[in-house]
Amino acid sequence: MSMAQRAVSPYGRASEFFELPVDEAFLERLLRDIFENYWADIVFGPIVEGAAFEFMCDHLPRKIGVWDGYLTVDFGGSHFHLCIGDTKGSPHAPTPPAQRAHRRTSKARFLRGLDPQGNPVTWGLSLSNGAGEQLCSIFFPNPLLTPVGGIAHTPNWQRLRMWEELLARYLGLARDPKDRAARRFFHG
Repeated sequence: MSMAQRAVSPYGRASEFFELPVDEAFLERLLRDIFENYWADIVFGPIVEGAAFEFMCDHLPRKIGVWDGYLTVDFGGSHFHLCIGDTKGSPHAPTPPAQRAHRRTSKARFLRGLDPQGNPVTWGLSLSNGAGEQLCSIFFPNPLLTPVGGIAHTPNWQRLRMWEELLARYLGLARDPKDRAARRFFHG
């Protein structure tokens, strides 16, 4: 996958990422696809230094829609909003241009976290706002973990299906043998 770019966090954790478009129409299509078709397989939420919110869907979202630049995923009680477009506010309280730029998704990336040998051990999607702050991470099924998050004794490569389907659908990328190189989960 020649489109992959490599990054290393200030703490030495390496990852590879694949840049995605950030226009509202693309992000709405991608997020609808994930939450309508893969809702039972994902773990999602913001991940920041010192906190990880890992939510799972109990059922298909009741409604997904966009209003004033915000995608809302509603589960019929709990819901969340992600700013994926231009948020103008109301005529009586317009959103200032600097705040609009700060809120809006400015980076969308498929990513895979790497172990110290450079083998992928996590797969997902990361969204950041205009200030570079993380909005949300969506973790895809992991072949090195069980469906309930335990360490798998042997990798279940069928659990890469979502990753491979989304890379093919949105980036035109074929299956990468590198995704099957790790033999054990690594958490750095």
